[in-house]
Amino acid sequence: MVDYNMELLNHHDLIHSFFCLDKNDPTIGFEYNASEVFGPTFPKLAASWVTTTANDNDGRLTLRLCLGSHLARHLRHGLESQKGYTSTVGVATNKILSKLVGNVNKPKNQTTIVPPYESVGKAESNVMQFLDEHDIGKIPGVGFKLAHKIRSYVLGRAPDFDQSLVYGGTKESVMVRDVRSHPGMGPELLESILGGPGSPKDIGGKVWDLIHGIDDSEVGKTKRVPSQISQEDSYMKYLHTFDQVKEQLTLLGERLIQRMRMDLLEDDEDRNEEDDCAARARWMAHPRTVRLSTRPRPPPGPDGTRARTFHRISRSGPMPNFVFSLNELPVVLAERLVEETLTPMFRRLHHEPNGWNLSLINIAATNMAETAAETKDSEGRDIGKMFRHQDEVLKDFKVTVESDLIDDLPSAMPKASSVECSSSGIDASNANLPRDDVADGWDWEDGDRPYVERCKYCRACVPVFALAAHHRYHEMSN
Repeated sequence: MVDYNMELLNHHDLIHSFFCLDKNDPTIGFEYNASEVFGPTFPKLAASWVTTTANDNDGRLTLRLCLGSHLARHLRHGLESQKGYTSTVGVATNKILSKLVGNVNKPKNQTTIVPPYESVGKAESNVMQFLDEHDIGKIPGVGFKLAHKIRSYVLGRAPDFDQSLVYGGTKESVMVRDVRSHPGMGPELLESILGGPGSPKDIGGKVWDLIHGIDDSEVGKTKRVPSQISQEDSYMKYLHTFDQVKEQLTLLGERLIQRMRMDLLEDDEDRNEEDDCAARARWMAHPRTVRLSTRPRPPPGPDGTRARTFHRISRSGPMPNFVFSLNELPVVLAERLVEETLTPMFRRLHHEPNGWNLSLINIAATNMAETAAETKDSEGRDIGKMFRHQDEVLKDFKVTVESDLIDDLPSAMPKASSVECSSSGIDASNANLPRDDVADGWDWEDGDRPYVERCKYCRACVPVFALAAHHRYHEMSN
């Protein structure tokens, strides 16, 4: 869209520009001022800042970012006015920068990183200024374990953990600038720090690119259904008794079922509006596996301190079919899920005589099996829906035989103005016709033409050989 609208710009009158949203219809779009970036920028610029139309790279990039900011504004405002959702947007040249700058003005605004994107002379890149203000663990693509290794190397020791943070936060922050400016730091050194068994290939070079704002990954298309759905809680207080654990499992199970209904149900358009909500809902996918994961706390050492661990243990099993019932409340289904499925899993994970001390419990619905649908991205077609819509689909393929084409029919046969033939059979409701008069050239084994007669009950045209059975059908129905 940005490429297309860049070609439509009148560089002599940027203030009165029109953003076209459809190449086939130039009237669909919105007016905007292409001389200003919409919304806040990084670094902050005056409201009167005007984009340059020079032919240098920064001038064209600034103009593209300007168009992107107005498209983002259109999407945000449309989402809020039509759906009631507020949102934040980051406008930049790739995914990592867009994600990071989108967090600047939450919960209801947008931010654009403006050029220069590369260092020019003594002027530092705006991208590097922006990234340097972030902790290494906040960079998308640098997970906790990678960030922990980098912090340990830069500090020369393991960073101190903040005991109040259950997700492994540290008291000491190592910023991106600290990593980039560390002596000898580069892709090779990062490879030696982060590499090892199980590490992705060229992990050092990838992280080096990320902390310099380089990200060539494409924006992925949203899937019809998520790959998994999970709910978890972390606990500062000890879970000593099984009653406490069971209570938490029930809460998580209820939340999981509610989330499954939100993410995996769609309205079935073929159902009548008089049906209740449960009857009109249809599952887009069925998770075949339920997984229970926990994170035990290790016992305290001789000095009374407890080592910090982030290792989880888990068990999986078949997802019971009753969780897909829409006639029961989620809390009722959750209690049954705990009793029949999660409790046996938990007892296999944690032997009660040994006791337990858990800092986290997670319940996940995984291994999604998509149901058939009419969308091109689905794994199969809904054959039931296909048959229900057959008449509508085949209406364009019906052939009408005009009256002048049936003048030569045998005189014993009543004539009609027209007869309809479709791929699903013959609609001879208006006439008694031989079947091969409609399907010319059909070879019958006995050489006789199978004539049809009109039923005295429903007035439908039925082949002669089936008329007796058809009459018996009506008599039995009555």
